[in-house]
Amino acid sequence: MSTSPAPRLMRLAIGSVAVGLGVLALKAVAWQLTGSIALMSDALESLVNVATALAVIVALHVAHRPADENHPYGHHKAEFFSAVLEGVLIVIAALLILREAYAGLMTPRALDAPVTGLALNAGASLINGAWAIILIRHGRRHRSPALVADGKHLMTDVVSSAGVLVGFVLAFASGWWWLDPVMAALVALNILWSGWTVIKGSLSGLMDEAVSDEEMATIRRVISLAASDDEALEAHDLRTRHAGQVTFIDFHLVMPGETTVEAAHTLCDRIEAALMETLPDARVTIHVEPEHKAKHSGIVVLS
Repeated sequence: MSTSPAPRLMRLAIGSVAVGLGVLALKAVAWQLTGSIALMSDALESLVNVATALAVIVALHVAHRPADENHPYGHHKAEFFSAVLEGVLIVIAALLILREAYAGLMTPRALDAPVTGLALNAGASLINGAWAIILIRHGRRHRSPALVADGKHLMTDVVSSAGVLVGFVLAFASGWWWLDPVMAALVALNILWSGWTVIKGSLSGLMDEAVSDEEMATIRRVISLAASDDEALEAHDLRTRHAGQVTFIDFHLVMPGETTVEAAHTLCDRIEAALMETLPDARVTIHVEPEHKAKHSGIVVLS
């Protein structure tokens, strides 16, 4: 029997903490060896990674609690709160880096132990890149916005680290030590953009944004095929929203007035089963209406 998504996601979240601590240690040593403000900015971002990984663990634990009397639709949106928190922490880290970059630009200084510092930072970035790919892949597969946000942030960290390393080499080769705080400032701006992207994506989930056009087309096709061999006349007012792994779907199904309750119920069960086969975490609500309620316009999903 396959393991359910919840334990797998939790193991990934715990793994993020372990990877984050290891990467943070490498980058902190690189910063101490070189005195580079750019490498300090890289280490500070890794500190944020650890904090957000801990937030993801809490969010996943809450999100997978079963529905209760106070939360009849479940706790799935907890993951969006985690992603928003991650975005806020990213922005705070970027502002701290900008402050240090300004101070470094006012008083540029030579860097120490460049080869050792570069090697440690490059190794940490390779680890981050590999783990980011794992998080994004599994986060998308299991529809976990918290893990996807964490993976995207790590990937941004990898891009930032690459820029830092290039700036470090240029500063050491040319003796233009002011390049170090400039690279730190560019890293901070990149982090700010990453934070905004994470917050924006999470807020859309909190605001009950509909599923993507591609997923909507799939839902419409499934409903059409599932109901095409029965007496259903039309389906309209199709609405969707997503909350973490769960997709909520509701629509009105028009049937002839003489259809029995049992027949209508059987058809609804078949449509729900088809939707849940395509979207395992779907929550479907169908409102059956008589023929005179047909709209013949808007979203008509039956062929």
